Amino acid sequence: MLFSYPRQIQLPDGSMLPFINLDNAASTQSLDIVTQKTAEFLSCYASVHRGSGFLSQLSTRAFEEARRRLLYFVGASFELDTAIFVKNTTEAINKLANRLNLQPDDVVIISEMEHHSNDLPWRKKARVVKARVDISGALDLDDLCSKIRKHAARLKLVSITGASNVTGYINDLRTIARLAHTYGAPLLVDAAQLAPHRRIHMMPHGHPEHLDFIVFSGHKMYAPFGSGVLIGPRQFFQAGDPDYSGGGTVRSVTNDSVIWAPPPEKEEAGSPNVVGAVAMGIAAEVLSQTGMRQVMLHEQGLLDTLLVRLRRIPNLTLYGSAFADPTRLGVVAFNIQGLHHFLAARALAGEAGISVRNGCFCAHPYVHRLLNMSPPDIDHYANLAGQGKLAAVPGMVRISIGLYNNVNDIEKAAAAIAELAKDPQHYAEKYRYTEPFSELATDPRRFFKI
Repeated sequence: MLFSYPRQIQLPDGSMLPFINLDNAASTQSLDIVTQKTAEFLSCYASVHRGSGFLSQLSTRAFEEARRRLLYFVGASFELDTAIFVKNTTEAINKLANRLNLQPDDVVIISEMEHHSNDLPWRKKARVVKARVDISGALDLDDLCSKIRKHAARLKLVSITGASNVTGYINDLRTIARLAHTYGAPLLVDAAQLAPHRRIHMMPHGHPEHLDFIVFSGHKMYAPFGSGVLIGPRQFFQAGDPDYSGGGTVRSVTNDSVIWAPPPEKEEAGSPNVVGAVAMGIAAEVLSQTGMRQVMLHEQGLLDTLLVRLRRIPNLTLYGSAFADPTRLGVVAFNIQGLHHFLAARALAGEAGISVRNGCFCAHPYVHRLLNMSPPDIDHYANLAGQGKLAAVPGMVRISIGLYNNVNDIEKAAAAIAELAKDPQHYAEKYRYTEPFSELATDPRRFFKI
């Protein structure tokens, strides 16, 4: 058994059904082994660093072992790189944006498929240039190359997602690294989606395919919420001031001076989330021991089964590729004609106990592109969203596959989607738009005490 989420959930009509989680691109459930080992650590954790007591020393060793495991997980250099613990991927990218000392006329190149977390932080610091995606949503490498070449004089960073959280497309990071380094720019990889599903190797420093910075989160790789990591060159973080300062970041403070601690301590102000970091390190170790190739083969088989079933359903639109191959993750976005994406997701939960995601997945420009929306339409719906009229906003339904899913999950999901597509009007009337989750409210005390 990989994990133990509630096996039975209550539907709106009071009946009970097995729960199926196909919303793994948002957050994964914690694996049983991760939960167990984290619980063991909870019985003896303490404040890390500088403590002379037994629990403090034990916790410090566990905290630093988690750091080492994450460096190993992505093939980073123990000597030349450092792993900085943060709350999540969003904070990691913001931290790097703050530390790069960017000027308003500097250029950061991203792509049209980015999550908002790899878009908005850069807008505040520099000029953002976006590489195009093609009609299917795949990154246009020729356009990326052209823009890197065009903006080389002011280019400070290329920041690209490892894999899309909407279509599952995996970007060719080796080629992108070569392009960026040819023109003297470092590469940041947002690996929040990629890390739980594919092997990552940062390659040695000085190699043309070296990944300079990488960020990802524990809650998307089978660890509990609350921890993420920014991995990059130790020498880069050695220079300059940290973006946050305070306890734990210094070696000495006088009334007139500060001597900063070396990284990573310099970048981890305040008491860290020791338990979250340890859990993330455990999850990375479990994935490494499982073998990322085995993870890929398992998920690819499920993706192929799902897409075969979905291609047979009339009145269903798939976004991105309609076929499974190693260049995409188990992420599938779709719409059912005549059934709003919000209502489709509600109906899957209410009728079949299946959790999916709907909306624009914190990647609004990318979804607009996939939906082929015109600029006037985009502005119109942006205004509606600003007024809180979310029921009118276009979007998609997303299924995302995880390590613990099985063929039975996929078959049930495909059958449930086929049922919705047979009579979308019926489900549109049954599952009206209300405040989030009020229709499907289940008393949490059935599962845990508050």
